[in-house]
Amino acid sequence: MSILDAVLGVVKSQITNNAAPGAAGADHGLLESVIGMISDPQSGGLSGLIEKISAGGLGDQVASWVGKGENLPISAEQLQAVLGSSFVQGLAEKFGINTADVAGSLTSLLPQVIDKLTPDGQVPGDNKLLEAGLAGLTSLFANKSA
Repeated sequence: MSILDAVLGVVKSQITNNAAPGAAGADHGLLESVIGMISDPQSGGLSGLIEKISAGGLGDQVASWVGKGENLPISAEQLQAVLGSSFVQGLAEKFGINTADVAGSLTSLLPQVIDKLTPDGQVPGDNKLLEAGLAGLTSLFANKSA
């Protein structure tokens, strides 16, 4: 079992314990998809995802997520343009929800995950990333229930 699998296990546990019955399914799946994007070596991992979002014209927004200040918002349309409509549509089909709901959830989830994975205001190396991920994602879902 990899450290990332352990991180995902903690997140699954947090969602299951903090969500109303039946409410965690789609958000849980979307979180797994975000973690999948971040952990995919073919996409360049977290650095690759950050570069993709920046190259899509959202450099200020993603810099705010990595930085220590307030996270700037993005719209569902901006997110779909950067990630690709086919990617968002695929998630919608996978989880049985409409694309607007997927994009809307991702506009909240993606900035929070990137923010939690970059607690020092910069993209950490691989080992620090996994350690930060475990602590950050755990606190993200602990705060969600508050």
